[in-house]
Amino acid sequence: MKTIILIPSRLASTRLPNKPLKNIAGLPMIVRVMECAKKANMGEVCVATPDKEIDIVVKEAGGNSILTQYNHESGTDRVMESLNIIDPDRKFEKIINLQGDIPLMPPDYIKIAAGLLSDEKVDIGTLITPLDKDRIQNFNKVKVAIGLKKNNLTGKAIYFSRAPVPANKGDYYEHIGIYAYKRNVLERFCRNSQTVLEKREKLEQLRALELGMNIHVSIVDKSPIGVDTYEDLETVRKKFL
Repeated sequence: MKTIILIPSRLASTRLPNKPLKNIAGLPMIVRVMECAKKANMGEVCVATPDKEIDIVVKEAGGNSILTQYNHESGTDRVMESLNIIDPDRKFEKIINLQGDIPLMPPDYIKIAAGLLSDEKVDIGTLITPLDKDRIQNFNKVKVAIGLKKNNLTGKAIYFSRAPVPANKGDYYEHIGIYAYKRNVLERFCRNSQTVLEKREKLEQLRALELGMNIHVSIVDKSPIGVDTYEDLETVRKKFL
């Protein structure tokens, strides 16, 4: 299946305004994310944004960018619009949705998520990593309920929550913000409105589960740092020193 990596990005952010343009070792964060995507060598890479400022810095860095509408409910809807613009002939069958605020995403992680789609039963592929006990109660860490047997590295996600799930003693897993979609699955997802659980948890992957889609996950060693706050940004900047 021919693959494209699409990176939704916008300036509006309540906790860190203009986040995609923040400087990280001489380059805007969105350019750092684009570099990670290109290193995966999976196919074409394109940023999807409603903001001309982002569009300009991406193109100045030699990347591809598509200007989208502002009024999308989710990054996935922005990905869908940009895909329709860039690929009206439907050449791309596998779509990677890579968040624009993870400037240290390992290229191998992108390949692992995409590889899950080789199973015909899988609609969406994504990644998880073991979650430290001291972060289980952190509302910003999205937990995944999955019945993994010992030594299994992949499995089917049952539920995602900001609350600690599942209950009682055992391992906890944190979700990493990357999705690999089969094109028809992405189209079906975007045709449907936000669901009750999606709105309640503020997690769009719950829409997929409520629609009966199979989300399969693969375990990776550690979670790359997502930039949500100024403190996160400073942590990432130190990694480039």
